[in-house]
Order: sequence, then C-alpha cells, then structure tokens
Amino acid sequence: MFRLVEAIECAGYRGRVISDTQLARIVGGDPARRYGLVNRALKSGALVRIKRGLYTLGGPRQPALHPFIVAQSLQTGSYVSLETALSYHGWIPEGVFTTASITPERKSFERITDQFGHFSFHTIAIERFGFYAAVDRIQFGPSVAFIAQPLRALMDLVALRKAPWQGLGWLVDGLRIDEDRLKSLRKRDFAAMSDVYKHFAARSFLTRLESELLASKNLQPHSGEAET
Repeated sequence: MFRLVEAIECAGYRGRVISDTQLARIVGGDPARRYGLVNRALKSGALVRIKRGLYTLGGPRQPALHPFIVAQSLQTGSYVSLETALSYHGWIPEGVFTTASITPERKSFERITDQFGHFSFHTIAIERFGFYAAVDRIQFGPSVAFIAQPLRALMDLVALRKAPWQGLGWLVDGLRIDEDRLKSLRKRDFAAMSDVYKHFAARSFLTRLESELLASKNLQPHSGEAET
C-alpha cells in the first residue's frame, strides 16, 4: 500500500487526479495485482476514488484537491461557470455549495461525491467556436482548471435560465451582482462575447447590458486605451 503511494508521488501525481491508465503505467504488473493494491489503498484511505477509474491520494498529509479540478476530471472539456464562477470572482456575496460547470456534451447531469461534494454540468446553446471564449486557465497547485470570466459566467446563467432583459435592477437586486463589478466591465469584455451564444435572447441581453452601461457612463475603456 505504502509502496503504491510512494510510486504515485514519485511519478508526480501528488495533489492530482489519477486515472486507471496512469495507475497501470505507474504500478505495472498484471491487472490482478494492481486491483489488489488499489483496493487495499482505498480501504485504508491512502487512495480516494472520485468516480470509477479516477482517484487521488488521500490522508492528512496530502494536499486537498480543489473542487474545480475534480469537476474537470468528472467531465473532460467542461469549464466552471454560472454562480460558482461568479462567487469565485467575488461578483455575488453568497457562497455556493454546488460546483456548476458548462459541458460540451448534449445532456446535463449531476454527480455527488462523498469527499468533494456536489457537482452539476449544464448544456447551453453555444456557437461552435465560442465554447471557450472568455474562459481562463487557472492553476490550482499542480493542476489547471478552466473557469469562465465574470461576464461569461453571468451570460451563461442568463442563457441557461433563458432570462429576458429586465434592466440593471434585476442583476443588482435579483441576482445580487455587485454593482461595482458591473461598472468594471469594458468594451473589450463585450467584444469577446459577441459571437458566443446561438439564441437571439442571449445575444439581445448582452447588447442591452452593454448599451445600459454605456448610457449610464459605467462602461470604462481598458487602461491605457481610448473608448471605442
């Protein structure tokens, strides 16, 4: 068991997600022997199963695996968005208890894990080349997660709920979006989002939001550039 942990750490997977394929390469030998090692490590808590075929090292001396990294492993190609990303960026005051992501797959689904909590994956109508627009790669320890920028997370939420434009009041009072955060948006943020959504309602919402901020003189140019 401890040799398995040492082998995983020596291979550079401390604080990372490990797949069955990676374990086979690290441990070697026949499948029966590997199955026995993995089962003993799971029972002792030295190894934690995220889902079938995916694991991480456990125990008090191991670094905690960030939920965003877990979400990435549960659905390849997804990115963290919606209220989860808004909370991460400090755009809403409430903490969130579900790690919500947008998936490139056609079906939404949820998964509850014993160790890492609740995860939800949602589909929205996005243009073919717009899936990762305004989505950043953020480092968490040795791993990377994809996280929507604030405006992208907000617009994903609008698209998911099929919400019509109801004015800034709906965002500030209804969704409890920090008004100062809205004022920090720049024209380049909206330009990056112009060709993301397929549905007219989402595109219209984005246009109305930009126009409203411009009209109230809240939309500021990027530092060092002129307003265009």
